[in-house]
Amino acid sequence: MKLLEFTDKGIYCAKADVYIDPWKPVKNAIITHGHADHSRFGNTNYLCHELSKPIIAHRLGDISIETLAYGEKRVINGVSFSLHPAGHIIGSAQVRVAYKGEVWVASGDYKLENDGISTPFEPIKCDVFITECTFGLPVFNWRPQKEVFDDINDWWKKNQSEGKISLLSGYSLGKAQRIIANVNPEIGKIYTHGAIENMNDVIREMGIYLLPTERITAETTKEELSNSLVIAPPGAIGSNWTKRLQPFEVGICSGWMGIRGARKRQTVDRGFILSDHADWKGLNEAISATGAQKVICTHGYTAIFSKWLQEKGIDATVETTEFEGELSEISEQKVKEEAVK
Repeated sequence: MKLLEFTDKGIYCAKADVYIDPWKPVKNAIITHGHADHSRFGNTNYLCHELSKPIIAHRLGDISIETLAYGEKRVINGVSFSLHPAGHIIGSAQVRVAYKGEVWVASGDYKLENDGISTPFEPIKCDVFITECTFGLPVFNWRPQKEVFDDINDWWKKNQSEGKISLLSGYSLGKAQRIIANVNPEIGKIYTHGAIENMNDVIREMGIYLLPTERITAETTKEELSNSLVIAPPGAIGSNWTKRLQPFEVGICSGWMGIRGARKRQTVDRGFILSDHADWKGLNEAISATGAQKVICTHGYTAIFSKWLQEKGIDATVETTEFEGELSEISEQKVKEEAVK
């Protein structure tokens, strides 16, 4: 029997009767992080990192949820589970599963670059590594985030000089807080969509510092918004909510902006290549650091990436999951298809 297996409900450890990031309701669930495709409603018992608990509880409501610190072990029927930093978003974790000398790691989503707000990725030695492949193509090669934020700050200042509001799109959990943590507040005020500010409130209550931001309400005037940076989730772009912001320019922060034509397809003025997932180099570095001789590829460019690993002498296979990677940040999966052309 495999230590972990892929079932119609999720990644399952039969020995401990525990699932990792199940996509259907189960009794016992270990959750890697708070994004909706990994933490779903309906499980009886939840276990996650202590920084993920307020986030998951905010999203899912009254649930039974226990926590672990990074590196803390929980033994269930002889199987040892521990959580280790994934660097993806605040509280994100890889799950280390060990039994009778065999070690598996389910990575969830991860990135190697220190974003300044999430606990940085920690490679864990293991026999089997379950990896995402969201950006598992050589075309995806991230620039250092400082360079990206220099571009964002310059764009914001340019818009100010032209009398325009800068409307920047980023997912309400993770990307938005990363933007807030790294833009230059000396340029102007930062306003947020209600969905983002609700999440900011949760994160601030956890004791994590964020730059001052102000929620846009029905009473917010156009004069107050002048010269500002407005951060909104992807779903708000192009909606009636944006009417009060005119004139404005729209920017989007996403790894998919690394594909030619992606910005035009999303009908935005600027695309900033900024992802909370590992790029091609990061995926390869992470896998190498684990020392794993078997790698299971999930969600993303699984066929291409697994073949690449096989050519390097690694036993790589593909498993189907219901995780989305970064597709929730864009409005068309066509962008993903363009990358393989």
